[in-house]
Amino acid sequence: MLLSITYTVVRSLLGAVVLILRRRGSKDVELLVLRHENAVLRRQAGTVRHTTVDRLWLAALSRLFPRRRWAHVFAVTPATLLTWHRKLVARKWDYSLRRGPPTVAAIRELAVRMAKENPRWGHRRIQGELVRLGHHIAL
Repeated sequence: MLLSITYTVVRSLLGAVVLILRRRGSKDVELLVLRHENAVLRRQAGTVRHTTVDRLWLAALSRLFPRRRWAHVFAVTPATLLTWHRKLVARKWDYSLRRGPPTVAAIRELAVRMAKENPRWGHRRIQGELVRLGHHIAL
């Protein structure tokens, strides 16, 4: 939440600077991008591994820089930015907390036995009967 707000504020401030200094804006943004990439490269040897803050910074600056100049300035492509965004969203919305505990083997066997003993019952009825017994499962 705080990271999202910070990103929005930084992006808005950078957008205001570019609007005020339209002609110098693209040169200044290019210098900021190159300086930041240099700082990242100095911290690392070998393969570049961007941190979350680096990714946010490059994403914010990418919105302010003309697309036709990306190949000359950015070390990352638009596809890389989209990949970072997809992974961020996937990490945030994985719904792992909504998953219940796995069905115990005894309950599974009980459901199968109920289905065999009562062939006219559908899965909804079996699920309802198990809920009445205190076993909440999803079929």
